Amino acid sequence: MAETFDIKNPATGDVIDTLEINTKDEVLAAIEDCQEGFKAWRETDAHYRSGVIKEWFRLINEHKDELAEIITKESGKPLAEALGEVAYANAYIEWYAEEAKRIYGRTIPANSPNKNIIIKKQPVGLVAGITPWNFPAAMLTRKVAPALAAGCSFIIKPAAETPLTTMRLVELAYQAGVPENVFKAVNGSGSDIGKIFTDSPLVRKITFTGSTPVGKSLIENSANTVKHVSMELGGHAPIIICGDADIDIAVDQTIASKFRNAGQTCICANRLFVHESIADEYAEKLSAKVAQLKVGNGLDENVQVGPLINKKAYDKVSEQANNAKELGADIVCGGDGIVDADKETYFYNPTVIKNANQEMKIMNEETFGPLIPIQSFSEIDDAIELANGLPYGLAAYYFTNDYKTGLYLSDQLDFGVIGWNDGAPSAAHAPFGGLKESGLGKEGGIEGIEAYLDTKYLSIGNLI
Repeated sequence: MAETFDIKNPATGDVIDTLEINTKDEVLAAIEDCQEGFKAWRETDAHYRSGVIKEWFRLINEHKDELAEIITKESGKPLAEALGEVAYANAYIEWYAEEAKRIYGRTIPANSPNKNIIIKKQPVGLVAGITPWNFPAAMLTRKVAPALAAGCSFIIKPAAETPLTTMRLVELAYQAGVPENVFKAVNGSGSDIGKIFTDSPLVRKITFTGSTPVGKSLIENSANTVKHVSMELGGHAPIIICGDADIDIAVDQTIASKFRNAGQTCICANRLFVHESIADEYAEKLSAKVAQLKVGNGLDENVQVGPLINKKAYDKVSEQANNAKELGADIVCGGDGIVDADKETYFYNPTVIKNANQEMKIMNEETFGPLIPIQSFSEIDDAIELANGLPYGLAAYYFTNDYKTGLYLSDQLDFGVIGWNDGAPSAAHAPFGGLKESGLGKEGGIEGIEAYLDTKYLSIGNLI
């Protein structure tokens, strides 16, 4: 009998579905099938691929309410956010449907009158992806859409907490005309399936979104077959709020960044550095608004903050809050949770911490929860040094109305995604990815499809 696993609603503890775990033989068979599919898919013309992907976009839009409900039930995020994620995910599909027709080669002057030199792009081959639970639609589409547009085939291993969104998106892709041997999903242990992916010589690229330690392991294991790798890894995003910032805008944008998906995002604000001249006013206004955020089941009306995904996530948030308090921080609002151990549901009230310092875990370890610390600064270079002081370089934010300060910060901050007076900078047509230990490669924009293409150089001689 096949081994199975349950998918639970983290807001209620209810089992919403049960899926089979794919065996190693089944995963290997899926890889071989996708390799065969690649041979045909790569020969289709770009306009045909574009049309199929556009139809996928149309079907997703038609089923957006259904998909959003699935996302909320399996991840816990509020329904309004889930609808936003579906729209964001579909934006990648729309963008890359057009980019399929813009994969350009070039001719370059030869070094001989009897030669022509042609540069062309071709798909890298079969791609294997591993996606996280927190954005089950968007993390899938921003990998699959450019891969299919480039002419690659794709096999995806979704997170065990949220596979249902992936399964439904795959079904809609088939309805749109994507061949079943071009795009497949498999379920099981991330470490087990990841090892199958990295060991297989048929898989020519690994794309992963998740923690830095897992990403490093995938990179290491991909070396034996010299695969392409794209890694969107951990973050610990700082916000620098300068003395001249519009405090009300900074507060609203901080909340938009920090408390989306209950703080369970890789680019959400985790460390606040606020100029000492406005630190008290900023903390007061932020706390007043954070205290009003409604916590609960994402399917309930007006809920803005859903549950943490599991007990491990809850324990980490609690530990960081308690550690900060022990080391002298003040809990301005929140600081406690709502737990039902029998149902295995874990909510944590949105929390603001004042008087944070660099000795605290929360200032050094990624939080992934609705907990935000404030540390004051006097000199901008001190804030920059603190922001850059960790090995993460995914996202950063700053608030200032002085253009010289703003440009200086953009140059000095070592992060791949930066928001200036903007707490939500992500967009399908812009490149997303980190620096340092936060990743390799970019997803989105014109850069996103390059990760799925190889460059081939052809020198043609004896033309005369």
